[in-house]
Amino acid sequence: MDKLVIQGGNRLTGDIYVSGAKNSVVAILPATLLLDVPCIIENVPDISDVKICLSILESLGAQIDHLGEGTYKISCEYVRDYEVPEKYAQKMRASYYFLGALLGRCGRAKAAMPGGCYLGERPIDQHLLAFEALGADTTLIEYKNDDGVGYVGAVELHAKELNANHITLNVVSVGATMNAILSAVKAHGTTVIENCAREPHIVDLANFLNYMGAHISGAGTHKITIEGVSELRGNAAEGSVEIRSYSVVPDQIEAGTFMIAAAATRGDVYIHGVIPHHLRDIADRMAECGVEVEAIENEDIVHVYVKEGAAFQATNVVTEPYPGFPTDMQPQMAVLLALSEGQSNITESVWEDRFKYVEELRLMGANIDLTRDGAIIWGVNGLHGAKVKACDLRAGAAVVIAGLAATGTTEITDIHHIERGYSHIVEKLRGIGADIQRVSE
Repeated sequence: MDKLVIQGGNRLTGDIYVSGAKNSVVAILPATLLLDVPCIIENVPDISDVKICLSILESLGAQIDHLGEGTYKISCEYVRDYEVPEKYAQKMRASYYFLGALLGRCGRAKAAMPGGCYLGERPIDQHLLAFEALGADTTLIEYKNDDGVGYVGAVELHAKELNANHITLNVVSVGATMNAILSAVKAHGTTVIENCAREPHIVDLANFLNYMGAHISGAGTHKITIEGVSELRGNAAEGSVEIRSYSVVPDQIEAGTFMIAAAATRGDVYIHGVIPHHLRDIADRMAECGVEVEAIENEDIVHVYVKEGAAFQATNVVTEPYPGFPTDMQPQMAVLLALSEGQSNITESVWEDRFKYVEELRLMGANIDLTRDGAIIWGVNGLHGAKVKACDLRAGAAVVIAGLAATGTTEITDIHHIERGYSHIVEKLRGIGADIQRVSE
């Protein structure tokens, strides 16, 4: 079992580059099932969730060619299977995107209930609402555990044909918005989806599908309209060998993680390959703490630094759907608040079980109390190294940042969670001065 070992206290300086967005690519890869021609996906991050997506595609019959770093050619013309292998579905939350994509391609889909990080109850009722509105019959398959207690273990969908409809999601859900788009792209007629999530990765999915021949408008707003098409060929005529390439957008959360790492170590870092307006609310909260954040729009760079002698100041953070402060940045921000003078408050409005990292930060000297819907953080003079674990993906990022800012040695176990969403994080951080290494036990 591998772990990360960090010798803290180094000031991070220099240039670091952001990979493609995890939350985009785990939807775009399933979306390739809807295409009637091969395609090339670029800027694909080297993370375990991508490896699982590619394994699922191959198990369904897709042909995948690795063309180079972050670039894959994917051909799904001969996919006929509609069942996602259970061994893959249970490893990744985003495996449910294969339900919408397979329903749109085959009129059938079956997958085990998805896995991934547990952050509280994550029902798929809004996904099923969208599928049923388009004409699919949904079946929840019950399994029994060792004690004989029944539980829903898989979902199966079937539709003789998919017909457009007006879909109103009861809650703003990124996953349900994505699945509604995937399943409606080839439905007959015009589908309207309301109360949609607005995250950048939803826009990225819509842009990819439009580039391949879909007619989707309104992505990035609360109302998305989809005119169904019979095929997705890009500009390729029947019999043409033209293959279109699409590049995944930069990872908003990876960029934010590097921003806070730079700040927590009182560093001076240029973060390259970002879309600055995706980071606006993160930058605003950091600025309230006294961190200098400058967006260089024309060069897709964010410059983060801390003035010599400046003290971090407490602030309040409320997580909200985009364009608000992202829940996926809440644990990382907590590290900066733990180093800020005064009392800060975090209110978590998205995932109720997002605070597993708190006990790990306490082991490193943080002063944090949990409340019914958030946390109260009293700033301390500094953190110290400890043996901690990555409880989930973003909690893992938080303890990495804490280890970089702490004095002494920090050892982090369960790093498979971190590798679900951060591509080559050790190498990237070492490139800006971090003393971090991956060690095999």
